[in-house]
Amino acid sequence: MELLRPERVGAPEVLDALAGVEPDLGVVAAFGQFLPKKVRQLPRCGYLINVHASLLPRHRGAAPIAHAILAGDSRTGVSIMRVEKEMDAGPIATVGELEIGAQENAGELTERLAELGADLVERILPRISSGRVEWTEQDHAQATTAPKITREDARLGWRCSAESLVLRVRAMAPSPGATTAHLGEPLRILAAHTAPGPVDAEPGSVRRPSASTLQIATSRGWLVPTLLQRAGGRAMDAAAYLRGRPIPDGARLDLLGDAEPD
Repeated sequence: MELLRPERVGAPEVLDALAGVEPDLGVVAAFGQFLPKKVRQLPRCGYLINVHASLLPRHRGAAPIAHAILAGDSRTGVSIMRVEKEMDAGPIATVGELEIGAQENAGELTERLAELGADLVERILPRISSGRVEWTEQDHAQATTAPKITREDARLGWRCSAESLVLRVRAMAPSPGATTAHLGEPLRILAAHTAPGPVDAEPGSVRRPSASTLQIATSRGWLVPTLLQRAGGRAMDAAAYLRGRPIPDGARLDLLGDAEPD
């Protein structure tokens, strides 16, 4: 079958093309369009399955991986569910779990979840084919949502705590990248950790413990960037970045997207 990239999956010509294949089953993964009933019921078995990267009903929506990190979850996984009209609300056939690494970012976690999802699909197909699959309804009262990541989500507000900002950095890496600004120019922080000690400066203020490091004041604790990127540049470790584009002690990073202290 040729590769189809329809603007609207429910268009008549797309339905005709899919029907011509006479599929036994449809598998959906990270597909952003609404799937009409005619598509959902097209396969011989009468349904599609979705490979969703969360432990449903937690984190229903377009960005479950980033939201799991933002929420500080210690575990996540993949749910194989039947596609129904309501987003990510169909019954579940099987689930696989894994731990989220303490410093793991969204890109790294995505790769591990993709491998897990492929393995789960391979294992569930024989059960579907033989009619032995069992479906478990979700507990809809426990559902949370994980909407698409926006530019606003990527902004770092220095009036939050260092711990919450590290979660945001991890959740946005490698793309779109957590963002602040220095001298009016965007600055992406792609990896960071916290540093202990009292904060004796305004949120967003820079402290330079050494020529190769910087710390940024937050409402609670210090954020220590380890991987930086300017607009149009490549990602660099903090020491290399600071050699080429120094950020002086006492500088103030723009307070983009500030929120109340958490």
